[in-house]
Amino acid sequence: MSIMRSFVRTAAFAVAASAAAVLSSAAWAGMGQPSDWQVNLQDAATPVMESIHSFNIFLLVIITAIVLFVMVLLAIVVVRFNERSNPVPSKTSHNTMIEVAWTVVPVMILVAIAIPSFRLLHLELNVPQPDMTIKATGHQWYWSYEYPDDGGFSFDSLMVPEKDLKPGQPRLLAVDNEVVVPVNKTVRVQVTAGDVIHSFAVPSFGIKIDALPGRLNETWFKATREGVYYGQCSELCGRDHAFMPIAVRVVSEDQYKAWLDQAKQKFSAAPAATRTAEAVDAPVRLRVAVAD
Repeated sequence: MSIMRSFVRTAAFAVAASAAAVLSSAAWAGMGQPSDWQVNLQDAATPVMESIHSFNIFLLVIITAIVLFVMVLLAIVVVRFNERSNPVPSKTSHNTMIEVAWTVVPVMILVAIAIPSFRLLHLELNVPQPDMTIKATGHQWYWSYEYPDDGGFSFDSLMVPEKDLKPGQPRLLAVDNEVVVPVNKTVRVQVTAGDVIHSFAVPSFGIKIDALPGRLNETWFKATREGVYYGQCSELCGRDHAFMPIAVRVVSEDQYKAWLDQAKQKFSAAPAATRTAEAVDAPVRLRVAVAD
């Protein structure tokens, strides 16, 4: 029994240390972009992502409890029912209580997991009354954005080559034209694609939705902190799949209005033919960036 107690103490200490490391890993998980030695999910910048964090911790507790329970059972079996400690083995072939327990308990655990998961899915998929709408269109291999509620202008967003990066811009994530939205506003994102299947994903917002040609999908976010939040296409969409990042800059209401005035002049004045030509040239520029 001393062996078993020592084993249980060691296992409990190891699991507790692991759980503490994960729960305290907020410093290892960046806000808006990946960070060095990241362990946990990216920090939450929206109510949806906060709910995802809570659900993740809830699952961690359940998984840890199951692992500890199974480890204790294994330790008991190893110590009490080996050939030396139990030379005359039991011939029990049936135990109704145990069979009922190992059927009912897993069902109860699954129900306990299902209820909050359905609530989270409902929160993610039911778009509340939006304050503004942005349309995102995936192309091989860049994103185009349109602001239908704020003048209908649109622009292409391409990855900044490594040689052109400015201080503070992350490699493979910075773009030439960022999406700009005001803080604490509900933003509806309509997502589609112009060629193949893409996926629009921003981890700190807790959003990820497929962009399908000929179909309009919707997601939403409400950023509660100002800053720049990065994502990427999360669907294998071809050769340059890894080079079509997403960048969303969250600013104050006044800064958004100032940007909106400039954007209307900048992008509405650009001829459609020019934007199309730049888009066609995008894969070429990306190949040059990779080669460099």
